[in-house]
Amino acid sequence: MDASPEPSRQRRRGAALEFALLEAAWDELVAMGFAKLTMESVAARASTGVAVLYRRWANKDELVLAALEHYRAGHTVDLPDTGSLRGDLIAALTGMSSSRSAFFAIAASTVFAGLAADTGLTPTQVRDRVFGEQRLVRMRSIYERAQRRGELDLERIPAAVLAMPFDLVRHDLLMDLKPLKPARIRSIVDELFLPLLKQYR
Repeated sequence: MDASPEPSRQRRRGAALEFALLEAAWDELVAMGFAKLTMESVAARASTGVAVLYRRWANKDELVLAALEHYRAGHTVDLPDTGSLRGDLIAALTGMSSSRSAFFAIAASTVFAGLAADTGLTPTQVRDRVFGEQRLVRMRSIYERAQRRGELDLERIPAAVLAMPFDLVRHDLLMDLKPLKPARIRSIVDELFLPLLKQYR
């Protein structure tokens, strides 16, 4: 009986190839950590040659930054409409805490392990690459809904105030590397953010 022929490997190009490379880089980062990840190990995981990686990213740091961006962009936080600003914020912050805790743990350990040493980026630039430069673009829809309900006036509220509840959740995720407790999220909304909004009505 003749052995069945091995299936031929599909040749990937363009966006499909880049997607596969970034998925492999993320998986390698999770499995091995930043220190042990190499361009060769990512290429092996993606079943391709290392030259394919170097044609897209100059070094390991750039590849890992791209993999972090890729994972974040592919795992967005749900923004449910609960009918109130308080409800929307608690739902969004809870979703952010639970769905992003693993990402923040990997990102934090990667940065602390020396990410961006060869990129020339400042810490702020690394933060913006990893967590998204426009961190409030999607979350702004929560505030726009609240404005339509008459709960706030966006023109009167500084951007830093609107960012505050999300920045606090990010801070806790980076410091503790685990999801926030429900009481902490309620405290951010009820004891810090909503009382602060009263100054802008």
